[in-house]
Amino acid sequence: MIMSDNNMMNAVRQHAFGGPETLVVERVERPAPLPTEVLVRVHAAGINPVDWKTRGGTGMAGVLGEPPFILGWDVAGVVEEIGFGVTTLAPGDKVYGMPWFPRAAGAYAEYVTAPARQFACMPAAASFEEAAAVPLAGLTAWQALVDTIGVQPGQRVLITAAAGGVGHLAVQFAKHLGAYVIAVAGPRNQQWVAELGADEVIDYTACRFEKEVSDVDVVLELVGDAFDATSTRSIETLRPGGLLVAVPAGVSPELAAAGKAAGVRVSPFLVEPDAPALARIAALIDDGSVTVEVAKVLPLAEVADAHREIELGRTRGKIVLRVAGDPA
Repeated sequence: MIMSDNNMMNAVRQHAFGGPETLVVERVERPAPLPTEVLVRVHAAGINPVDWKTRGGTGMAGVLGEPPFILGWDVAGVVEEIGFGVTTLAPGDKVYGMPWFPRAAGAYAEYVTAPARQFACMPAAASFEEAAAVPLAGLTAWQALVDTIGVQPGQRVLITAAAGGVGHLAVQFAKHLGAYVIAVAGPRNQQWVAELGADEVIDYTACRFEKEVSDVDVVLELVGDAFDATSTRSIETLRPGGLLVAVPAGVSPELAAAGKAAGVRVSPFLVEPDAPALARIAALIDDGSVTVEVAKVLPLAEVADAHREIELGRTRGKIVLRVAGDPA
């Protein structure tokens, strides 16, 4: 069957696991919404560390299976069409979301389809690029702090990688929840992280953070570097009975044993689609309580360069792809 151009779209596909060079812009069939789904025209797509890890064969590669596939989970765009049964959204609505995670969402494309209730209306104060920077990072920070940890006013919360995509939002959410926030970040981000609301900022290049802070109630560990053993080092900062939430690397048997020996709790974490939480985050952005940092916006055709940059692990905030109107 020959598809008309109206049924086609630009998308970034990869046909083998590997480096950034495996990401290529191709013409593919445009999806159509099933009942309870919406078709969203993607204006911008955020890039996350899980993207490059999956591209290389780790991350969520075990969930997606073998290539070819379209990467990306962060979506900001406009509802183009609704499927039967959709009552929460309408064509023309500006929405953002993290559909299908950890299954394939295909955000690096001009259109995506997903259940309507996995999207929320975008923050009115945000651009498409800013909105696309939020879903995966924002939901990770929100669900970890609110649902998994249940942060209470006055608790001492340590956040590693505080200048990153998840970290800079976690600092602001924790402060909004009334916590005393201790942030770990590099030298060029010290003042900025303090301006986001951190009560203390530790320069990890100048000292070992676990030697500078103690009696912490909760650690939100966002580095996940097995070679640096950041998660294990974080245990040293916790009070007896404190909680370590290890986000990127999860909880290895060694980490679990170290936590048990120290008398602290350790917990893995995996984010999931959550439109009600996105609506709450949008309200915080709109009332000025939370700001979103977009380090760079690149066109869809430069996705490989975007992956090379984020893979360095030095990005402040997020890198975003501009999708709508991008040439083939």
